[in-house]
Amino acid sequence: MESTTPNNNTNLTTAPGTGNSPAPAQKTPDPDPGKTQKKRERRKFALGVLTGVLVTALVFGVLVPALTGSGIAILSSAKDSAVNRASVQKLRQLEQLISDDYYEPETVTTEAKENGLYKGLLESLGDPYSEYYNEEEMKDLTTNLQGVFGGIGAWISTDKTTGYPKIAGVIDDTPAQKAGLRENDIIYKVDGEDCGDLSTDEVVSKVRGEVGTDVTLTIARSGEADYLEITITRDTINEQMVSSKVTDEDARIGYLSLAEFTEVATDQFKNALNDLYDQGIQALILDLRGNPGGEVDVVTSIANEIIPEGLVFYMEDRNGKKTEYTADGKDEMTIPLVVLVNGNSASASEILSGAIQDSGKGIILGEQTYGKGVVQTVYNLTDGSAVKLTVAHYFTRSGNDINKVGITPDVKVDFDSDAYYKDGTDNQYDEAVKLLQEELDEGKSMEEVISENQTEETAASSASTESAEASDTESQEEP
Repeated sequence: MESTTPNNNTNLTTAPGTGNSPAPAQKTPDPDPGKTQKKRERRKFALGVLTGVLVTALVFGVLVPALTGSGIAILSSAKDSAVNRASVQKLRQLEQLISDDYYEPETVTTEAKENGLYKGLLESLGDPYSEYYNEEEMKDLTTNLQGVFGGIGAWISTDKTTGYPKIAGVIDDTPAQKAGLRENDIIYKVDGEDCGDLSTDEVVSKVRGEVGTDVTLTIARSGEADYLEITITRDTINEQMVSSKVTDEDARIGYLSLAEFTEVATDQFKNALNDLYDQGIQALILDLRGNPGGEVDVVTSIANEIIPEGLVFYMEDRNGKKTEYTADGKDEMTIPLVVLVNGNSASASEILSGAIQDSGKGIILGEQTYGKGVVQTVYNLTDGSAVKLTVAHYFTRSGNDINKVGITPDVKVDFDSDAYYKDGTDNQYDEAVKLLQEELDEGKSMEEVISENQTEETAASSASTESAEASDTESQEEP
């Protein structure tokens, strides 16, 4: 879904906007790669969908009874507080200057000025994941809690290179797919508005809208000489997180794609996996490509269906307090597993990939993942607004810190987008099928299969180099 949440579609927003227009796509470097309300704290991971809220009125680290209509009713007594008499006096001076001299006073509202103050405070952290939401923004961003909303059917994150939003993934059979949007398309403008200074959440709220209405995206795409103008008619987007099948190539191998770790994903994943087991699969491909993340409880529950007993991951807050999330091992997967990842696999996707890799339960295949290793908590304020704050760092099962690094695949296979958009060939998927077939046919471990393939590739590369050197020598000897 076109979204953003710790939140890689909203707690997992990526880099903030730079304000510089992205060059037409052929000049843009390849990007590395945004529910039901519960009365308890909920931590989330994601590249772009806000999926949780909190009913605690926590403001500036101090519990307060409420907010007044125009802001906080008291000044903070903390020594390092920016909310002090001097700053309040200065704000009044600035407001008076705006009132006296700003050339378009009719465009200035009290609400807009208040929102600017609150957003500015969060922006002062320099953290792309911490953000303030006014009441209307929270309503917009939590529409996906119902599982259905008006949108285009794409996940949105932030491109690390340009700072602009990008398409992190496209849902099958949605307006986005039918309009021709592609993963890693850079969104330069939405309905003519430059997105360079907008957060991922703000872009998502502009892309979403009433079913039947149009939104026009100005896209920078690799290989295109100029920007693309793509107009898409919004439609109802249903929250189907899992798709699965027995592969056409081999009835022994199942394929399961997980789009995002939302609440509905847990049951969908378990049902799909059990259905594949019932069809007699002997190996599985788990596709996490383009998955921006999601909820802690969900990724832990899904990991419990795969890894042995022990740690899934742990979080550590600024005081060094650790919170561990574990699997009981009762439903540990016993068949060969290959997990597909790419640069848009983020946060909770990286937690699951890391747990599988660290526990030796499967092989990670594809490209380096996004690298989001921090956690956000969303706090609901009593006036309907909310604050999302980065509150902890997380580490994989083996204690690896993947923030700004990502998960390194066991088998690196770069995605051939030209072949995919030409005839649908998915070279990463094909390689996963090949590895699993070799393991099933020859009774070898996945490690042995990979080692043999790497040895063959090295030998072929050496032979090619020797042949080229011999050819060069012969050329030099010719009169």
